[in-house]
Amino acid sequence: MLLAPNDVYEKLEFDKIKEWLDRQCLGETGRQRIENLVLHTQKFMIDRLLNEAAEFKTTLEENHHFPLSNYESLDEEIRMLNVAGFVMSEQQLKRLADNIRVIYRIFQFFKRDKRESYPSLYDIVRNIQFNEDLLHAIDRVVDEEGKIRSDASPELMRIRKLQIAKRKELDRVFRVVINEYKSKGFLKDSVESFRNGRRVLSAPAEHKRKIRGIIHDESATGKTAFIEPEAVIQINNDIFDLENEEKREIYRILRDLTETIRPYLPLIQEYHSIIARYDVIRAKALLANELDACKPKLKSEPFIGIKDGYHPLLFLKNKKEGKKTIPFTLHLLNQNRILVLSGPNAGGKSIALKSLGLMQLMLQSGLLVPVSPESEMGVFEKLFIDIGDQQSLEDELSTYSSRLRNMKIFLDQCDEKTLILIDEFGSGTDPKIGGSIAEAILKELNRKKIFGLVTTHYSNLKIFAYKNKGIVNGSMTFDMDNLSPTYELAVGKPGSSYAFEIAEKSGLDKKIIHYAKHKTGKNEKAIDELLVDLQREKQELSERLAKMEAQQQSFDKLVKNYERMNNELEYRRRKLKLDIKEQNLQAKAHTNRELEKLVRDIRQEQNLEKAKALLKENKTEREEMSKEIHELQESVYYTQDKKQKNDAPIEVGEFVKLRTGGGDVAKVESIHKNNAVILVGQLRMTVKVRDLQRADTPITAPRKGKVNTDTVTTTSNFVNKLDLRGMRRDEAIRTVELFVDEALIANGNELRIIHGKGDGVLRRAVRQKLREYSAVQAVRHEEPKHGGDGVTIVELG
Repeated sequence: MLLAPNDVYEKLEFDKIKEWLDRQCLGETGRQRIENLVLHTQKFMIDRLLNEAAEFKTTLEENHHFPLSNYESLDEEIRMLNVAGFVMSEQQLKRLADNIRVIYRIFQFFKRDKRESYPSLYDIVRNIQFNEDLLHAIDRVVDEEGKIRSDASPELMRIRKLQIAKRKELDRVFRVVINEYKSKGFLKDSVESFRNGRRVLSAPAEHKRKIRGIIHDESATGKTAFIEPEAVIQINNDIFDLENEEKREIYRILRDLTETIRPYLPLIQEYHSIIARYDVIRAKALLANELDACKPKLKSEPFIGIKDGYHPLLFLKNKKEGKKTIPFTLHLLNQNRILVLSGPNAGGKSIALKSLGLMQLMLQSGLLVPVSPESEMGVFEKLFIDIGDQQSLEDELSTYSSRLRNMKIFLDQCDEKTLILIDEFGSGTDPKIGGSIAEAILKELNRKKIFGLVTTHYSNLKIFAYKNKGIVNGSMTFDMDNLSPTYELAVGKPGSSYAFEIAEKSGLDKKIIHYAKHKTGKNEKAIDELLVDLQREKQELSERLAKMEAQQQSFDKLVKNYERMNNELEYRRRKLKLDIKEQNLQAKAHTNRELEKLVRDIRQEQNLEKAKALLKENKTEREEMSKEIHELQESVYYTQDKKQKNDAPIEVGEFVKLRTGGGDVAKVESIHKNNAVILVGQLRMTVKVRDLQRADTPITAPRKGKVNTDTVTTTSNFVNKLDLRGMRRDEAIRTVELFVDEALIANGNELRIIHGKGDGVLRRAVRQKLREYSAVQAVRHEEPKHGGDGVTIVELG
């Protein structure tokens, strides 16, 4: 993100936000990252950072302790491990072990059903494996206090056991010597001390020649001598030798361990980076917790839609003092991209301006902001500000000259992805000239379609904002009754400076105020009042227009709903007619057996002409009925579908189902011209593409009941019997669908479905499902001796 001038952080007080975050970090590496916080301009990156902070904030709110603790920087260790022959010290190993234990606890945290609860936090370690060999290698050598374990090697164990034995021997012999010389009065009250790493006796100078041993030191006054008794010299020598052996063995152990650790250097760097990243996220979450901040709706393009926003630092200050902070709401979009904010001094204009800038910096650095969750904020690529005194003695620039220099930079580099904040626009020179120059700059900024907020007292800028699209007036409201600011932002109308009212409240002499009013004249006040009236009327018209647009949208929606309902009603009417015709056709087929019986009777009577006439009449009726059903199918299933908006052709790999009959979802395997091969479970079918319609992706669920069916997938050995007993209703319906589809492919004529009698639930479900198939000619029960109502016979045409 491009910033100008160089002191943007200081002017918007973002540096204080960083200082607050710095104090919350648990390690130096995290503090370095806060110092180098990056302002991102890519939505996906900002979105990811905000999600991480929001999820960590949730862990704080839900008391899900995230196992992050104090850690030390490993920068030196990582740098030195790249040096061949380098051997890590015990203290360096302790720092490394502490870091690895922290990362181990983090991995353990995500093993306890936290992956789904905090997906963004888990993504940080999702593709990283924790190497327990590294931790075990260190734990075998170093304990939690950073000391080398005695069992780090057999040799070290032997040396330390000998040290313990020698020290016990030293204690025993030393006590004997002390008792001997103490009884002779050769020792002082404090009988022993340590000199040069050795245990010695404290003897008065006049007795030092009476004690056999080595004098290691004398007191400053020369009255006390520190003597190592002759009896313990050899023991101390042995202990000294053992200590040197211990140092050599420890160095060997550390050297070997360093060589073991060195191949893990990339992993150590990654672990340390992850800890620092979580440290920064934790600091962001703690700040969000203090601010009651949240993640607004994020847009990739420049956009400002703040609802109930607070200045972060002012909110923290007032919260500490028990004061209330007044929120503000501000929407800047294509129609109104620049806000010209006016109002009395000390009314909150500069706070509103700084709030906008500071929250934008926080957002693009991945910090949650103190706004309503309904707020919408966009991404800017440039942020330019002009706030406060810019006077420079080094560059020989006055305040106004420095502000003009800033304006030149802004105009040269700004574009539609720039946010510009200017405080007291046009001030610092003659009001008329300054106001004119400010108006010209504002015109050019508006032409370049920047987003911005400028504060001013100049009437010409308020009038310019009123007359030009892209710019809107705003004000900080003022309580006229109490002559005090309310600190509330009102967009849509300009504000007055209320200079005379504030002067009266401050106790300024009335004669002075009267003189000032006389010199100002009525025109200045009249312009302000006229501007306010015009702005109010404009606001009312805008609101009325918005209301009419909303009503028009509601009307259009009602018309669309009417058309949809009318089409649906027509569809249902035709579908009902189709169902009736199909039922009639089934009834006609049902009586076909009686007709055949009648024909046989007639043949027996040798009346062939009458039989042919009856057969011809029956055939004609069935053909006419089939034709009507076909026309209705065209109308219901195909003509109606052409009216739908989604006319994209069905493609290979999509899930589909038949338009007529059956509800099983199939997958398209291949398409050749007008035919498609579809897969229903393990069954392949060739159907016309026009007979298919798109279906939702099926949800696969294991069946709990046992399906007892003799059905097979090949047409050559299709078995026409299906047993549904023991199945649930839904499972039975799915099984019947598959069974009938297989029968149709195998050109089956008569099907036998066993469902049992019971309470009739399965029987009714089977009947209802069979009505969906146009190929079903007749449905009847089996004869009582073969199962009666417990068996359904299906005849296919």
